[in-house]
Amino acid sequence: MTLDVVNSDNKKVGSVDLDEAVFAGPVKTDLVWESVVRQNASERRGTHKAKNRALVSGGGKKPYAQKGTGRPQVGSSRTPLWRHGGTVFPPQPRSYDYRVPKKVERGALKAAFMAKLADGVIVVVDELKATEKKTKAAVELLKRLGATKKTLIVDVKLDENFELSARNIAGVRLVASGRLTARDVMDTTRIIATVAAVERLQEVLG
Repeated sequence: MTLDVVNSDNKKVGSVDLDEAVFAGPVKTDLVWESVVRQNASERRGTHKAKNRALVSGGGKKPYAQKGTGRPQVGSSRTPLWRHGGTVFPPQPRSYDYRVPKKVERGALKAAFMAKLADGVIVVVDELKATEKKTKAAVELLKRLGATKKTLIVDVKLDENFELSARNIAGVRLVASGRLTARDVMDTTRIIATVAAVERLQEVLG
């Protein structure tokens, strides 16, 4: 399997070979699902909270006598059975983050990358660098490379000038290859990656 390598003018300057042992076979969508759900869960704020009977103010005094009134026995006006009382087993602040095995995360990234390879939306460039911090130049460069409204840019180490020029472009996300996840890959319609990033991914996923 071979991908063409283009320069900043979108002209072919070479090619990069993909190891079929890494990027061949069925796409395991179950791994992608598990990785995406885990990442979404880890980003939940988890600040929900309601008060139980111990947290509701008041209710320290017994409302009425234990016996002789003909009413049910009750020790506090903040019982969950009464209006203005506490909530039974209320939600409390918590973290939804959890971990999955590293092999699952790598398998999910591999499956997501294979799916995008099949869709033909991956563009490999020789390098992504800028001589100055200028958003207009970055927009023109990405336009030549076929950028869409949801474009993912991947490099082993992002060039500082290019990152500062492109990071505020709507719909463009820049990710270092070492921090790439399956959700990043799936949530895009165009992937622009450098040769170094593709080779690094092959090394990690293999």
